[in-house]
Amino acid sequence: MDIFKAIKPLIYKTDPEFAHNAVETIFKTARRCPLFFNPLIKKNFVTNDLIKQNIWGLEFKNPVGVAAGFDKNATMIYAWAALGFGWGEIGAVTPKPQSGNEKPRSWRHVEYEALQNAFGFNNDGVETIKKRLSKVYPFILPIAANIGKNKTTPEERAIEDYKILVNELKKSVDMFVVNISSPNTPGLRNLLNEEFIITLFNELKKLTKKPVLIKFSPDMENETIAKLANLSVLHGADGIIVTNTTINYDLINTPIKRGGISGKPLAKRSYEVLKIVANEVFEKVPIVSVGGIDSAKEAYKRIKAGASLIQVYSGIIYKGPGLIGEINRGLTEFLKKDGFNHISEAIGADIPKKLELKENNAS
Repeated sequence: MDIFKAIKPLIYKTDPEFAHNAVETIFKTARRCPLFFNPLIKKNFVTNDLIKQNIWGLEFKNPVGVAAGFDKNATMIYAWAALGFGWGEIGAVTPKPQSGNEKPRSWRHVEYEALQNAFGFNNDGVETIKKRLSKVYPFILPIAANIGKNKTTPEERAIEDYKILVNELKKSVDMFVVNISSPNTPGLRNLLNEEFIITLFNELKKLTKKPVLIKFSPDMENETIAKLANLSVLHGADGIIVTNTTINYDLINTPIKRGGISGKPLAKRSYEVLKIVANEVFEKVPIVSVGGIDSAKEAYKRIKAGASLIQVYSGIIYKGPGLIGEINRGLTEFLKKDGFNHISEAIGADIPKKLELKENNAS
């Protein structure tokens, strides 16, 4: 962490996408060197019985996952444990390779501890990514694939892209996250509607027995979020991830009106959406919380609000590579302090319905 603090000003002078690509190159090159990885794993990777979980038949050694966008092309999977993550999400992956949107397409807002990106699902395509996954899968940590349609695929044929991706990757990953909530592919969020969601799960659940989750936008109306959460679960969603990035540019008063905002400014809305979804589907399916989580305190807050798992990305940019270890160590301390014997007892502890049940049982 001291090294990170020393070089952070230099990092912030570079283009964000260039810096990310440099980190990717370092991890791709250094993964063959135990002298580089082993000390990082020892320092950052935290697990114990308090925070281990079995969800969807998968073992999560700790609840903190790397969010989609960090490892778009499945090139850094070996680095997940070195950074402390207990699971991860690759992608977004599309059927055909695509270069994404015009550059520049990524911006830091250091004063807000926020990121803004308009990447547009730039990735190497499912064929290449599938080959990479075949070299690491099965992995020691659960791997999720974030899947999205190609930009050139019209909305009326979008379902075919998702079917292709599930068919191609179902033997190479542990779970899927359907991405119809990114703001960076024109028309994609139009698919966040009842008709498409029903069709989506009816079709995908025929193709795989592996968990299929859906990721929600924070920019939907609260009533729509509640309605679509129930609808998704009714038609076969195995979990819900909340939330994707936001296009509420007032959060950071930015002159750039492109792409989605992540990081600390998203924390409040992400937490609000988590509570809405948990109120509807808690204990029906696991919920994953992402957006503005940058401390053990914030992570614990999300867990007590109903999240079984959490994800981090932007927080690492501002807090450094030791953040995930700090979160997991902090979570174990919070659990002990509050008298919980396992993280499962803390999940949803602050949900009014669960609190009422607990109080009735106590009386």
